Amino acid sequence: MRLLSGVRPTGKPHIGNYVGALRNWKLLQDEGHECFFFVADWHALTTAYDDTKQLQDHTVEVMRAFLACGLDPEKSVLFVQSGVKEHAELALLFSMIVPLPWLERVPTYKEMKQQLSEKDLSNAGFLLYPVLQAADILIYLAEGVPVGEDQVYHVELTREIARRFNYLYGPTFPEPQAVLSVVPKLPGTDGRKMSKSYGNIIPLECSAQELEKSILPMVTDPARKRRSDPGDPNKCPVWDYHKAFGISEEESQWVFDGCTTAKIGCIDCKKLLLKNMLRELEPIWQRYSRINARFAMEVIAEGNRRAKRTAEETMALVRSRMNLLF
Repeated sequence: MRLLSGVRPTGKPHIGNYVGALRNWKLLQDEGHECFFFVADWHALTTAYDDTKQLQDHTVEVMRAFLACGLDPEKSVLFVQSGVKEHAELALLFSMIVPLPWLERVPTYKEMKQQLSEKDLSNAGFLLYPVLQAADILIYLAEGVPVGEDQVYHVELTREIARRFNYLYGPTFPEPQAVLSVVPKLPGTDGRKMSKSYGNIIPLECSAQELEKSILPMVTDPARKRRSDPGDPNKCPVWDYHKAFGISEEESQWVFDGCTTAKIGCIDCKKLLLKNMLRELEPIWQRYSRINARFAMEVIAEGNRRAKRTAEETMALVRSRMNLLF
C-alpha cells in the first residue's frame, strides 16, 4: 500500500509526536509499504503565519526526529512540503471544485478557532487547510493515511474531493483510507492535552536526567493526595504512558494492585515507567547524536527530488484531465 502522512514543524518534536505518529510510521515502513513522510511547513503557517523566525530550524529538527526514530531514506521518501511546489498547484485546482460548506463543517475548524481564540484565524489559508491536506495526499495517489482519530474527518473529506474530481473529469485519484494507530494520545505532564503552549511537553531529544525531571513531578490520580490513599490507574495520566511504553502483564498487575491498595507510591510507579521509557528512548537518543543539521538537509534535498518526480507525473495527468493548456 502507498502511504502518506506529515508532521507540522510548530516546535521541536516531543514524546507525543513519537508515540502518536513516528513510531507507527517506522512499523509501517518496516512492513514494506511504500511510504511518503513529510514535514508540513506550509500547514504550520495556517496558524503560525505571524511568527516564522524559527520555522526553518524547526523544519530541520522534525527531519532529524524522522531519522532518529528509524525512518530510512532508502526505504521511505522523506521530504519537506514547500520543496514540492506541485502541492500548492493541486490545492489551488481543488479549491475550484470544493463547495464552501464542506470546509465550514469540518469539526477541527471550529475547535481550533476556540482553542486558539487569542489568535486571528480569519485567514483564508486556515479555512483551506483541508484542501491543501487533500492535495498532499492525492498528489501521491496515496491509498492509506496514517493519522490519529482527530484527523479521520480530514481523510473522509479527501475521499469526497477525490470522488468529486473523478466525477467531473474522469477516474484520476484513489479514495484513501485512514490508517489508525492503536496507541492512545499521551496527555501532557499536567494531565491536560500535550501542547507546547501549555508548557507540558516532554522533548523527544533529551537526556535520562531531563526525562526524570519531567516524569517524577507528573500529576497523578487526584484521589492520591497522600501516600496512604488508594488510587485508580485508569484515572491517572501516568497509566497512559505505561500503556504506550510496553508495560508487561506482570508489571501491570503490580501497578494495579499497588495503586488500588496504596501498597506503592506514585514515585514507585513512575520509576517503573522511567525504566521502560529509557529502554525504548535511549537508542533514539544515540541516533540523534549522529544526525546533524547538514545530514538532515542532504536527506531533505534527495527526498524532495524523489517526491517531486511523483508529484509531477500526477500533475501532468491532472492538467490533461482538466483540459488545461499548460
